[in-house]
Amino acid sequence: MNRLVLMVLRNFWKVPTAYGKLCYYAKHTDKYSEEVKYKHIQYILKTAVKSGNIDLQVYGKENIPEKNGFLIYANHQGLFDIIAIAASCDNPWAAVLKKELYELPLLKQMVDCTKSYPMDREDIRQSMEVIKAVTWEVKTGRNYLIFPEGTRSKEGNKMLEFHGGSFKCATKAKCPILPVALIDSYKVLDQKGSDQTTVQLHYLEPISYEEYQGMSTTELAAMVRSRIEETVKRYSA
Repeated sequence: MNRLVLMVLRNFWKVPTAYGKLCYYAKHTDKYSEEVKYKHIQYILKTAVKSGNIDLQVYGKENIPEKNGFLIYANHQGLFDIIAIAASCDNPWAAVLKKELYELPLLKQMVDCTKSYPMDREDIRQSMEVIKAVTWEVKTGRNYLIFPEGTRSKEGNKMLEFHGGSFKCATKAKCPILPVALIDSYKVLDQKGSDQTTVQLHYLEPISYEEYQGMSTTELAAMVRSRIEETVKRYSA
């Protein structure tokens, strides 16, 4: 059975209310606090994880900065990545994601609720506007998730190169960076079947601005990638 179908079937009596409430928040996003909307999103995603035969093992939650205004950089394996991070990180965050994902039901409403930014990678001007907006918002205390590979890896736990341009927001905002290592996340929604599967999520030690000050975005990308890759290699089978 498809895992998404399994999640829905096991929660069919909850879906109309939960989805309806999400759609309402998305349409009236300015009426509610970020915390209220994020808590509802977490409820939906935690329920999905619990009912989807997924053992989500989370490590290093103590590394999540207490003070908001940080950037999360994670390796990208598939659609479950966002679910895993949102279900385990209690600090509200928004995301920068490719525009094609904005058309997906549920994800579209979550993007609107969190005021995330769909990015058109073919439109340089629009991409620069997103970078400027995210930089400003991080300075004001919002948190953002970015996948610096730009697209998901199609080779399991093997990572792609990190794009230096993804780190312009960090260097301009001069904010802490929270690296996240995802292991076996691709097995959840990017493979057929719904058998029990285990996913590891590691929140690594945050990198302060003082640690990367003076680095080019290319050098910073390489450093963050190295730390995430080291964790993936250490803990993957």
